[in-house]
Amino acid sequence: MADSVAEPVRSSIRTGRLARAAPLVALTGRTAGEAIVSALRRKDSSQLHARSAERYAQSLGRSRGVMMKAGQILSFVSLGSLVEGSSQSVYQAALSRLQDDAPPMEPEVAAAVVNAELGAPPEVIFAEFDPQPLAAASIGQVHAARTHDGRDVVIKIQYPGVAEAIRADLANTELLATFFQLIRGVMPDLGRTDARALAREVSERIGEEIDYRAEAVNQTAFAEAYRGHPFIRVPEVLPELSTGRVLTMERSDGLRWSQAQDADQEVKDLWGEAIYRFTIGSLRRLGRFNADPHPGNFLFHPDGTVTFLDYGCVKNFDPDQVEWMRSAVQYAMDEDADGLLRKYTEGGFVPGDPPSPSGMLAWAREALVPVLSPQPFRYTPEFAARLVDLEFSPRGPHSAVVQKLALPGEYLSLSRIDLGMTAVLATLRASSNWAGIREEIDFAGPPSTRYGELEAEYRARA
Repeated sequence: MADSVAEPVRSSIRTGRLARAAPLVALTGRTAGEAIVSALRRKDSSQLHARSAERYAQSLGRSRGVMMKAGQILSFVSLGSLVEGSSQSVYQAALSRLQDDAPPMEPEVAAAVVNAELGAPPEVIFAEFDPQPLAAASIGQVHAARTHDGRDVVIKIQYPGVAEAIRADLANTELLATFFQLIRGVMPDLGRTDARALAREVSERIGEEIDYRAEAVNQTAFAEAYRGHPFIRVPEVLPELSTGRVLTMERSDGLRWSQAQDADQEVKDLWGEAIYRFTIGSLRRLGRFNADPHPGNFLFHPDGTVTFLDYGCVKNFDPDQVEWMRSAVQYAMDEDADGLLRKYTEGGFVPGDPPSPSGMLAWAREALVPVLSPQPFRYTPEFAARLVDLEFSPRGPHSAVVQKLALPGEYLSLSRIDLGMTAVLATLRASSNWAGIREEIDFAGPPSTRYGELEAEYRARA
């Protein structure tokens, strides 16, 4: 029954190789990367910009999976100098709909997936089940329900056919080329980067997202690590009601990203610190982090706490890699140019002739402005845009360094999380003692903020 009900939706998720690439390529008759850069740089009227942005959003939204992920990345990363200042908000507003507002599937289709995966209709499996989704995203949608023992939960239900479509995307070299041209518009354009290595990394991360069992394992690991935490919340998974295409977890209610923008700055500062501590702390202490940092994955609470959602894209690092990251930052902090260049060479970032040690140091310290500046430091959209221009542009003031570096595939998600977190903190205009927080995380330093005190008490009890 599930297949017959799902067929209309399945047929709308086009799996043909050229059909999957067409929505973006057809917008201008050029490659998608050229199209986006050209559109963003044009000095046309605001009305034309609005129409172009809307077309990109609609086309990306119809291409579930890889292409929609590209749109989500574009929606939250600061666009820097790619866009004329007055036009940035037009593209951001149109593309931001991809964060948590994808077109939903019909109620009977969602019910058919639950029936196929859990062995009975949702109204039997659950005491209550809302057929109308709370949210719809690139791979599945979320429904509210209540278990027979009285727990309020949400259920992620995967779109029928989306797994097959994504597998076709990942096997489609033309589409992956288009995807990387898009990403290069907003991600570090390191001149000697091995595109095939990046493709393998992206394929692994996105490929994991279509199996909700992997997401359940990831989310459970984070939930165990942060259970009872004073300001970081991770919903608990109900494994007995979860499969490869259905994921059930406890329900968390909070403000979505658009609603959070109206909060007082004091609360925004707390949210920003919680996001920073979760992101950097998880990487350093657990060797893992959620590599999908777009704002649709956060729920904001009036007391300053944050719920972190969506663990389909989690990157794990071994202890040696984590120590490499920590020590590379410290070399830059200590202004040890020779040590920093040696560290990047050991990490595989310098495949040929190395940049000058002094140039390498100047480049690396751009990203450390929040911890090198007088504290507290406030993130701003201007800082985020400047960071993109100075840190990642192969034509900017650090071009001699950028053009000689290569980004190893396993570190691709680091760049994504760095840009994504910076963009989120900048939009919140979050302020804190970031230098003190880093000392806490990397060197077990004393608490530098009230949240630092709460976290120290929490870890002392653990």
